[in-house]
Amino acid sequence: MAAPRGRRSPPPSDGAHGVTGSDRDITPAGGPFARPPLEPDRARRMRITATLMLVAMAGVFALAHSQEDVHPAWGYVMAFAEAALVGGLADWFAVTALFRHPLGIPIPHTAIIPQNKDRIADTMAAFLKRNFLTPHVVARRMRDVNVARSAGEFLVQPREGDMGRVRAGAVELLVELLESLDPDRLGKQVKAGLARQAEKLEVSPLLGKMLESAMADNRHRPLIDGMVRWAGLTLEDNEDMVREMIRQRANALLRWTGLDERLSNSVLDGLYKLLAEILVNPEHPLRNKAEEGLAKFAQDLQHDPALRAKVERAKADLLANPALGEWWMGVWERLRHAMIDMARNPDAAMQGQLGSALKELGETLRSDPALQMQVNRLARRTAVGVAQRYGEQIVTLVSETVKRWDAQTITDRVENAVGRDLQFIRINGTLVGGLVGVTLHAILQVI
Repeated sequence: MAAPRGRRSPPPSDGAHGVTGSDRDITPAGGPFARPPLEPDRARRMRITATLMLVAMAGVFALAHSQEDVHPAWGYVMAFAEAALVGGLADWFAVTALFRHPLGIPIPHTAIIPQNKDRIADTMAAFLKRNFLTPHVVARRMRDVNVARSAGEFLVQPREGDMGRVRAGAVELLVELLESLDPDRLGKQVKAGLARQAEKLEVSPLLGKMLESAMADNRHRPLIDGMVRWAGLTLEDNEDMVREMIRQRANALLRWTGLDERLSNSVLDGLYKLLAEILVNPEHPLRNKAEEGLAKFAQDLQHDPALRAKVERAKADLLANPALGEWWMGVWERLRHAMIDMARNPDAAMQGQLGSALKELGETLRSDPALQMQVNRLARRTAVGVAQRYGEQIVTLVSETVKRWDAQTITDRVENAVGRDLQFIRINGTLVGGLVGVTLHAILQVI
């Protein structure tokens, strides 16, 4: 199953630009595409640890200050605690100043990210465009990527995690799209589009070329064989009608003597023999005549204006026939339901003919260097074209999206992206400050 639809958060009070909560949080609440919570437990634990270190250093400093006269070693402890306390507080101020005003005091040059989010948005967009969406950058990166082989390996043996993400996203999207669209309206739109394309296409020369190519490869012979067999079956089904026609055309003497029956049998036997000879003899004169007729028909389809006009009129009549529209609507509805069932049951589809076809395609993509080169070239040209045509729109979307976030949203998301490293800065500042303090105290003692 795909990820459930996300719930939009209720609109909070306006931040810096008067946006609602729906602009702040439109990501799904669960599933593989959901973003992590804004306050992860690990980051919270590291924040508490860094704060407790500051408190501990303050306590150690107070204790060492009270015991300074007892023993010289307490001087080193006090120097360490004092410098650690200063270093930790300085780094706490620096980390906090990135995202908010320390202790809520509007000190200049604090809350840097919220106050400069528009400039950050423009900088992010420019960085994205300059390093990822420039056509020559995309072409250079795509040159080192074998898209065809990766696709082939995925089709042959997809990893469970990859297939899960595909099903969670694309499959659910396909099902919702097919179920939400009006099937009757969509089918009519597709039918109208196909009809427009068929009207633009002159089918007579195309049919002539196809027939000419089939005859050049002797692929027309099964067609002639089928016509001969059809003629034999038709004659067999209509023997009584043939006998009656011969009897009616025979004179009274033949009917009185019963020779009309013998004549009918002779005619039928001769026709059956003729059809059998045409069927078994590839060089039969009548077969040659039929081939000559087909060759002339192929030429006329391409070069005879009268026949071409007749074929076009027949095509127009066929397209205007309501029966064709009803037939297409039935085909479209069966196709739509088949795609929905296949998307809802991907395991069954992958185990059937579709799975075999996809696996065969994957094997070809994985092992055929010539096909890989063509597919990779197409993928590279497509990516470069997308970057060239839509790169500006993509970076504009990124910039405008970040600008629509209020101050709290961008603060939470950037802080969450950096994670525990911010708190390690505070911890390291505390420890490094303490070591520096001990070192300076030792130097002073030596001097």
